[in-house]
Amino acid sequence: MTHYLEFEKPLAEIEGKAEELRAMGRANEEMDVEGEATALDAKADALLKELYENMTAWRKCQVARHPERPHCKDYIEALFTEYTPLAGDRNFADDHAIMGGLARIGDTPVVVMGQEKGHDTKSRIERNFGMARPEGYRKAIRLMDLADRFGLPIVALVDTPGAYPGKGAEERGQSEAIARSTERCLNAKVPVISVIIGEGGSGGAVALATANTVMMLEHSVYSVISPEGCASILWKDAEKMREAADALRLTAQDLKKLGVIDTIIDEPMGGAQRDRKGTIEAVGKAIEAEIKALAKRAKGDALKKERREKFLKMGSNGLAA
Repeated sequence: MTHYLEFEKPLAEIEGKAEELRAMGRANEEMDVEGEATALDAKADALLKELYENMTAWRKCQVARHPERPHCKDYIEALFTEYTPLAGDRNFADDHAIMGGLARIGDTPVVVMGQEKGHDTKSRIERNFGMARPEGYRKAIRLMDLADRFGLPIVALVDTPGAYPGKGAEERGQSEAIARSTERCLNAKVPVISVIIGEGGSGGAVALATANTVMMLEHSVYSVISPEGCASILWKDAEKMREAADALRLTAQDLKKLGVIDTIIDEPMGGAQRDRKGTIEAVGKAIEAEIKALAKRAKGDALKKERREKFLKMGSNGLAA
C-alpha cells in the first residue's frame, strides 16, 4: 500500500514497522527479524479486520474514493477482449471522462462503457476526474444505440463524483443529456447491467445505471449528492459530512435493503485497493453470470418492460426498510 486513509493510520504504522524490520534484515543478513515482522503482520491483519468489519457510511465513502482502487480502464483491460473504443458524440467533441466501445467478455460480444477517473495527475485532468460533460452522455447514447441495433448486452461501469457542473457544460445542455441517457437506458431492448465500482454520484451515475441489474462493490457508494454537498446545504457546514453520509443511506448494504440495487459483490478484506486483481475477477464473474441469467429471463420488449417497471416501483419499500 502506498496510500492510507485517515482511519487506517494505526494500520500504516504497524505495516510500516514490519517493512522497516524486513529492510534491516535484507541489509544485514545476520539479523533475524522475521519472527518479529511476522508478529507485526498478524497484528496488522487483526486490526485490518477490525477496521473493515463494521464500517461507517463515511468510511465507506473514503474507501470508494481511494485512488488505488481499480478504475473503469483497469476493468476493461483485464476483463474484455477485442475492445474497440468509440470516440465522440457526433455533435461537439469527445469527452474522455466516459470511455466505451465494442468488446467481448468471455465469448459474449457486448458494448461496454463507463466513467474513468484517471490514475495520476495528467490522466485525472484529461479524464476530468470522471465528471462527464454533455458530450460524454451523448457518446453513451451512441453506444447504447449501437448495442440495440446489433442486439448486444450493455455493460456500464459507474465511478463518478457526479456530472461536471461547469458553465460550458450547462450551456451545452447537461441536464438534457443526462435525461436522454437515462431514457435511452430505459428504452433499450437488450440486457443492461451496471456495476458501481467506486462512487455513484447523482444523475451523472443514474445516466449509466438505469439497468435491469444494478450491482455494487461492497465498499462502493451510490447517492443523490455527496455527503459534503449535503452537509453544506442542510447544515451550512461541510464538516458534518459524517452525519450526512449516515442520513443519505448511500452504502451498498442500505441500498440493497431499499431495493435500489440488486446485488452486492464482495471485496477483499481491506477493500478493492488491497487486491485489485481479485476484485476485477469477482466483478467479471458477476457480469458474465448476470448476462447469462438475463438472456434466459426475457427478451426485447419484455426486457424493456421489466426494466421500466422495476424503476417505477422503486421506493415502495420506504425508508423503514
